[in-house]
Amino acid sequence: MYEERPSRLPGATVWTNTPAGLGDARPVLPDGCMDLLWSEGRLLVAGPDTRPYVPEGAPAHWAGVRFRPGTAPALLGVPAHELRDRRVELADLWGAAEVRRLRARFDAVADPATALEELALERAAHTERPDPLLDGLVEALRAGRPVARTADELGLSARQLHRRSLTAFGYGPKTLARILRLQRALALARKGMPFAETAARAGYADQAHLARDVRELTGMPLGRLLGGGGDG
Repeated sequence: MYEERPSRLPGATVWTNTPAGLGDARPVLPDGCMDLLWSEGRLLVAGPDTRPYVPEGAPAHWAGVRFRPGTAPALLGVPAHELRDRRVELADLWGAAEVRRLRARFDAVADPATALEELALERAAHTERPDPLLDGLVEALRAGRPVARTADELGLSARQLHRRSLTAFGYGPKTLARILRLQRALALARKGMPFAETAARAGYADQAHLARDVRELTGMPLGRLLGGGGDG
């Protein structure tokens, strides 16, 4: 069972996932975010995805803090592009001694999700605030504005925007725009909106364009992704 709540860290989400049984794992879809994770005593980081991720092995209890796009690299101390499409042990980023100390701290609490949130808040208190330009970029692309126009509005060249995006998001602004558009479409479709209208409202050229993008980014047709079993 998956549950989430807003974090005390602005823009972040605290979540837990306890599987109901074998075969319960569902793919994690690209969303522009990065996560700090705990699972069965392990501490990990989920980098930004460009494809669906399905956890391997036996079902496990997971907890995480999902950071809003562009904010995790400063907190974690690593450029996002180094973690693209990867799940990495936190010890590989922060060192074995530090993570041993953190594991002892997590072993002493009943709620690893809250412990992750506290850790994120501590890191944020000692880290410079993210560049506000990044928030402007995310909001513009989330609203469906074109990348070139957004770069002009932010006073950046295409090369400058691409370089900043690789560090903050793990990929270029066009990929970020595509992933945020996918999330827009999924939010509309999950409310029962017809696929043709979903495509138009989310900013796709047509329903066929929506179908192609969903398949490429999630690995399955929209109907099956939404639980209906159809090809969409």
